[in-house]
Order: sequence, then C-alpha cells, then structure tokens
Amino acid sequence: MIITMKPNASPEETQRLISSIEGKGLEMHLISGTSLNVFGVVGDTTILDEKMIYGYSCVHEVTRIAAPYKLANRIFHPDDTVVQVGGLRIGGHEKVVVIAGPCSVEEEESLLLSAEAVKQAGADMLRGGAYKPRTSPYAFQGRGAEGLESLCHAREQFQMPIVTELMSIAKLDEFLEYGVDMIQIGARNMQNFDLLKAVGRTKTPVLLKRGLSNTIEEWLMAAEYIMSEGNEQVVLCERGIRTFEKYTRNTLDLSVIPIVKEHSHLPIIIDPSHGTGHRQLVEAMSLAAIAAGADGLIIEAHHSPEAAWSDGAQTVTPEQLQQIVAKGKAIAHVIGRQM
Repeated sequence: MIITMKPNASPEETQRLISSIEGKGLEMHLISGTSLNVFGVVGDTTILDEKMIYGYSCVHEVTRIAAPYKLANRIFHPDDTVVQVGGLRIGGHEKVVVIAGPCSVEEEESLLLSAEAVKQAGADMLRGGAYKPRTSPYAFQGRGAEGLESLCHAREQFQMPIVTELMSIAKLDEFLEYGVDMIQIGARNMQNFDLLKAVGRTKTPVLLKRGLSNTIEEWLMAAEYIMSEGNEQVVLCERGIRTFEKYTRNTLDLSVIPIVKEHSHLPIIIDPSHGTGHRQLVEAMSLAAIAAGADGLIIEAHHSPEAAWSDGAQTVTPEQLQQIVAKGKAIAHVIGRQM
C-alpha cells in the first residue's frame, strides 16, 4: 500500500497516522519527495480500512499495490539501489562489473593461478565455490573451510573482493568470520526461507540466484525475505531456468533484465556459464546481457579449464575472458556505461 501525504501535512497528524498503522503490526517506510512525502506500508495491508486512513486530514491518496513484494518494488524505492561490495559499486549507472573464477575452489596453488589470470583479463571480483551443491552425492563437494581460507589468500594477494555460495545456516558464522565480501544464495536454495532470513540479519551483501524453475515474482519475493530482515544489499542473478530445451544446460532468460529493471530497484547480473553450459556460448550471451542493461556478469573461468574439478565444459579460458571484457567495453560504451 502507498499513502501519499498532502504537501501541508502537519508532523503531529502524520505521526498519529504512523502510530496507528504501526500499532497494527505493519511497517511504514518514508519515501521523501521534492514536493510531497509518500509512505510505503509493508505487511498484511488487507487488515487496513482505506476509509479509516482517509479520515486523517494529512492523507491525500491511498493506493493498494498488487505485487506482493514491497521492499524490492520500484514503486516503494524509485531510485536504483547501488550495492557496495568491498570497493565495488554494483547497480544504477555504475560500471558493469565482471565477477570471474573457477566453479569450485581447488588446491590453493590452482586457485591463485586462476585468480591472477582473471584479474589480468579484466575481472573486478573473484568467484569460487568452497562448498558445492552437486547433483550427485559422489561428485566433488568442495574444500569447505580450507576453500574459504584459500579464497581469502587470493583476495589479499590480488585485491579482489570474493563471492562464494552459502548452503547452510550452520556455516553462516564461518562465512562471517572469514569476512566473505558477498554471500551467494544458489538456485537450489532460492526458496530456503530460513536461510534467506538468516543472511537478511547480516550486513553482508547477498547475491541471490534465480531458482531452477521459479517465476520472476517468486524470485523477487525471495529477495523480499532477505530485505525484510534488514539487509537491503541484494543483487539478483539470472542463471537460466529449466525448460524443455536440451541443447543448453538451462535456458538463459535475458528478457528478465528489462523486466526486473521496470519492477524493482535491485541490481541484476547474468550468469552465462550456468545459463548455457557451453563455453562457446558464454561470449555471445555475455555481450547480449550487457546490451540488455545487465549490471554485471558472473563467469566461470579457469587457468586450465580442461583440468577443472567441476564444470569444465562451461568454463572459459583467461584469453576468452579477456575477449569478452574487451568486446563488452565497446557495447557498454554504446549504452552509456563503462566496464
């Protein structure tokens, strides 16, 4: 619900309105304007009687919002959110960021080689899975805490913020102790609501991947869970959805970029590696994503993809990543951004 106040609304009457609504267990979020103020009401607004609200002399208009997500809604927050990760700024009119690195954190020597290679290729941030959710219980599951330590060593050596996936609330304190710069919530956990609420109670930026078969509304509602706990530093990540098509690993939905930009203020980045599953398709989808307005890319890259412990087929070489960055800069320039 949106409550638009009259230009001459008195502070006393406004406070009585706020007290009345918050007394019913709802939250009032102020959206300040140049000529008038607007309040976004968050919670179960079906309990509110519009006539009661109009009874306050300070109220100009009451509008019910059909979308179930509120904090993630652009109506509540007209300006683009810019999420800060280390020294990076993601979203708005900031540069298009490149996050790159191996699918999984391997031996530290290998990780450092990949980190150096992606840094030289133009990456801004390092990715790598210390804990890996794999379809098969017999596949490599990651190095765990040792992997987190290796990521931290790579961060220190190459001055790149790190992002890695959190699979369980039980490991959250470990992530915070290591100072992970950005916590990734993977596709399989997009609707793990307890996990979403737990990261929402931290101040660490969150990269929220779209679920395997989830709608945009469900995805934004997952973001709402995080934001409702106080953490509004959320970046959305489209990584492909499951369809009947078998040629690609998933179907990369690039139309989601302008749709999210219209309905939400949150930044959105694209994962062309999981979105296609084929190394040779990553460049084309990366460039298309930039042209469509994506705020960043997250790409699997390895110093020697054929030797990667997981997802080698969709992992690009440092040379291929460098080409993507070079061509991406040209496209970003055309649409008025930097990369």
